Amino acid sequence: MTDKITVKNLFKIFGEAPDAALQMLGTGATKEDILDATGATVAVQDASFSVAEGEIFVVMGLSGSGKSTLVRLLNGLIPATFGQILIDGQDVVQTRGEALREIRRNTITMIFQHFALFPHWSVADNVAYGLKVKGVPATERRDRAMAVLDQVGLAPWADSLPGDLSGGMQQRVGLARGLASDPQVLLMDEPFGALDPLIRREMQDELLTLQKTLKKTIVFITHDLNEALLLGDKIAIMKDGRFVQIGTAQDIVSRPADDYVQAFVADIDRGRVFTAGDVSSDPVTAQLHGDSAETTLRRMEDASLDALYVLDGDTVSGLVTHRDLSAALHRDGPGDATLTPSLITDFTTVDEGTYLHELYGPAGIGLPIAVTDGDDRLTGVVAPEAVLAQLDNEAAAAPAPRMEDAR
Repeated sequence: MTDKITVKNLFKIFGEAPDAALQMLGTGATKEDILDATGATVAVQDASFSVAEGEIFVVMGLSGSGKSTLVRLLNGLIPATFGQILIDGQDVVQTRGEALREIRRNTITMIFQHFALFPHWSVADNVAYGLKVKGVPATERRDRAMAVLDQVGLAPWADSLPGDLSGGMQQRVGLARGLASDPQVLLMDEPFGALDPLIRREMQDELLTLQKTLKKTIVFITHDLNEALLLGDKIAIMKDGRFVQIGTAQDIVSRPADDYVQAFVADIDRGRVFTAGDVSSDPVTAQLHGDSAETTLRRMEDASLDALYVLDGDTVSGLVTHRDLSAALHRDGPGDATLTPSLITDFTTVDEGTYLHELYGPAGIGLPIAVTDGDDRLTGVVAPEAVLAQLDNEAAAAPAPRMEDAR
């Protein structure tokens, strides 16, 4: 994918001695040493990253880590001390005046935690505010406001006042206002931080649903690791103004860069991070009308499997177990035993994006779980022990044991 945002060696130092602070950073001095010696505060130090077009890039850190300063650097609300911020190749750091205002009007929109809605304006007028500033005619403003309100499920409240809406609905208005000008980049600074947990989760789901259609480039700031893991295509963890680790949710949870990150992810529910696609293996199959019980049993044993799926052409018909096929051979003899009498037709299918916590029940049955694509073709198989192994930090790195008791 094409990079929409590229940040290179970005620094922000507050105070009157940024050059001295930069020199001290080069010698390995800490933020505290620099503050004591120069009075300067290092807010962001040597940040380098890229955000692909259509990607959600989540910056996660505790209070004081520099994440909110970083997001304000991206649209020039705070001038950088050193470094580059390239958006479609244009360096925001070197852009001034009208050119910078043009970027903010047409390329980047920022959505904050606090809604900042005009209380005496209607919802539709609040959504259309940015368009009004840009000089868009009133009729077009209304049409575009209604279109985005419909996207966030608030069209029926277009003529209501913000005070008539719940907190979650007001945040939807804030999101709609950001989307009304059709920006290429959304900067979201803890937008759901003021919401209660249930509404917050609803807004997270709402954002993911919208993103499937809108495919905006989003930089999302949060102090909540669960939120970061849920939303982020890539996640950056900040500490003391530095990026400690950048990676996918799976990278960060399974391979934390240091003790700081390890402490963050220690209590994370891995079942809400890893998916069926992360633990599935290539399927070993048999054909319902082309393979006998004897050849299928031999195929199982060669692959050290206790069960496998049976296809009728490209369609999954069911699965058979080692135990049932062995019984069929004993009963009917090698020449006569077919797969049909042993076929289990009540089985679970999931897609590769299904989270492991949704597989706890099916895995408990003890049979492999079928992973299928959009055309219902079998693309992989999840062994029950693979689900359990991934949920344990130590077991996830070790080979899974065979499911001997299925025989």
